[in-house]
Amino acid sequence: MMSDSITNTAGEQMKPPKRNVGVYGWLRENLFNNWFNSLLTLLIMYGLWITCIPFIRWVFIDSLWYSSAEACRDIKGACWSIIPQNVSFIFFGFFPEDQQWRPLMAMLLLFALVFYSKDRAHWKRSLGVYWLFGLVIMGTLMHGGVFGMPVVETDKWSGFPLTLMLALFGMVFAYPLGVLLALGRRSKLTGIKSLCVVYIELMRGVPLISLLFMSSVMFPLFLPEGFTIDKVLRAQVAIILFTAAYIAEVVRGGLQAIPKGQYEAADSLGLSYGKTMRLIILPQALKIVIPPSVGILISAFKDTSLVVIIALYDVLTTTKVTLSNPKWMGFSSEAYMFLAVLYFVCCYAMSSYSRKLEKDLHTGL
Repeated sequence: MMSDSITNTAGEQMKPPKRNVGVYGWLRENLFNNWFNSLLTLLIMYGLWITCIPFIRWVFIDSLWYSSAEACRDIKGACWSIIPQNVSFIFFGFFPEDQQWRPLMAMLLLFALVFYSKDRAHWKRSLGVYWLFGLVIMGTLMHGGVFGMPVVETDKWSGFPLTLMLALFGMVFAYPLGVLLALGRRSKLTGIKSLCVVYIELMRGVPLISLLFMSSVMFPLFLPEGFTIDKVLRAQVAIILFTAAYIAEVVRGGLQAIPKGQYEAADSLGLSYGKTMRLIILPQALKIVIPPSVGILISAFKDTSLVVIIALYDVLTTTKVTLSNPKWMGFSSEAYMFLAVLYFVCCYAMSSYSRKLEKDLHTGL
């Protein structure tokens, strides 16, 4: 009993001073540890006070969330009413209003497939079948012509469904094409290597907007008379070809990071070039380049807004059309802030999944 009492007394005496632990200790250690940092902390706190408080009042306190445009003219805060009053046009654009349930169902099906595909346990052959059936159903919903659904031409496909379609298919088809281009650029066959180098450098040397312009204006001039290709498909192909060139260079960097011993080990096992790449090299290289690859895919997602150059109305363009309405002029800040949040959610979802994928594939090497 005596020893326990002495131990407790010694333990109490060894406790650190309260001013060095907890919130007070953290503030003292990180923000007020000397006069210069203390001054910077106070200046930053003052800057946040004079900017954040008015911004919070503008966004939440003095704002209107569901009202007419006329009511918003008399307030000092934000007019978020522009979003609910025009949400159907912002999201679905010129798609017939009585048929807008069709792109909504197509988007929900797309989100369901993406969510199901996130789990690596579902990466089986059956997943490809699910995607094939899902794409057929989505295409049927968007185009119509069956089950009593009227036909909706692609020039009326607009808003968020068009953005998702261009971005998703651009990513899905650009990545394998980029991998093939990266392998071709590292090929020992001069002809294949030269073609891949010319393609990659040519695509990376021109802006995407020029490819979209050429696909819309110049490409139809080379087609036989009376033969046309849908402009949505032309824009999709341009995005795929452009993104694949950037993916190719990222993947090539990953291939160069693989030690030479990996190739020699594959040769010692008698593996062919195809099996070496499929079973040994590419799994390691693609794991290495996940972060930069996702960065390129996020950029491709945001670059879909450039399709306005060929008269396609993505979600950014439908928002601009909404702001051109005299009734809603002057509320562009609210509309663009809503778009910023929408793009951020989509980009953050891709970034978050890439981090999860990196963690799942991490082998500790």
